[in-house]
Amino acid sequence: MNEIDVYNTYSNYLKDRYGEKVYKLPISLRLSCPNRDGFISRGGCTFCGEEGGSFENLSNRLRVRQQISRNMDYIRNRYKAEKFIAYFQSFSNTYLPLEEFKEYINESIVEDIVGISISTRPDCIDDRYLEFLREVQDRHNLDITIELGLQTVNYHSLMKINRGHTLGEFIDAVMRIKKYQFRICTHLILNLPWDSMIDVIENAKVLSALGVDEVKLHSLYIVKGTKMAEEYERHEIQMISKEEYMKRVITFLEYLDPNIVIQRIIGRAPEEDTLFVNWQESWWKIRDEIVEMMKERKTCQGMKFNYLGGKAIKRFN
Repeated sequence: MNEIDVYNTYSNYLKDRYGEKVYKLPISLRLSCPNRDGFISRGGCTFCGEEGGSFENLSNRLRVRQQISRNMDYIRNRYKAEKFIAYFQSFSNTYLPLEEFKEYINESIVEDIVGISISTRPDCIDDRYLEFLREVQDRHNLDITIELGLQTVNYHSLMKINRGHTLGEFIDAVMRIKKYQFRICTHLILNLPWDSMIDVIENAKVLSALGVDEVKLHSLYIVKGTKMAEEYERHEIQMISKEEYMKRVITFLEYLDPNIVIQRIIGRAPEEDTLFVNWQESWWKIRDEIVEMMKERKTCQGMKFNYLGGKAIKRFN
């Protein structure tokens, strides 16, 4: 049994959608976010390093088209891929003037690009930008996905990590994006030190109730030089065990709408840049252990998805 048998994988979705393998090409822009530049706060989220959410991007000094070309050539040669998604990945990619945003998006539209994925914050969703993206989608027949960093529905934890927004802004962003019928991917960290299994289940319930399309799960890693690294070294926060993380992933998937696509179930980062990452094990080994555990338990995504649509009143049917 592989992951396709126990949860709704992103790779399988892409193959069904486009008829072949499709690869995301990471793009890095020279920008920041309102949680760093003082508009909301300074210092950013306590877990976020200087490179934002990615360690694998090319230099943001390269133009968008140059980054796409280099990444496309590499993926083509290594994986024989023919179709790609332009992925604006690091920091908040809608946190810039509209005309600049338009320029970067237009520059990413080249041959063999079938979609554009834009990573940003819930408080950086503006209808003017969404209107432009709808024009791009219609004109070029591209699939548009907005990736929203939420991390947790527990607004107390969001305050502890200096996220700069709470659950309310996320709900608002989802509702407005849905008016334009773009796909929505939500990023979650399932092992924040202040979250419990109750929060894990509520994560699944809220995302299912809101009808998001995709989820990307991250395991918390401690990046050197961050405020969270300082807290970790002072023993003010503790990491849960690998076994507990695996249980949280499985429980989350069990409560999640089975139609929601799972981009990943564990994050990754280079060991040399971190104080802690994935219990010093390869990310793919932990992923495989989770899949095997789900197989042994005879469970799968959506197994406990029975709480929406007036659950209590159904007793009278």
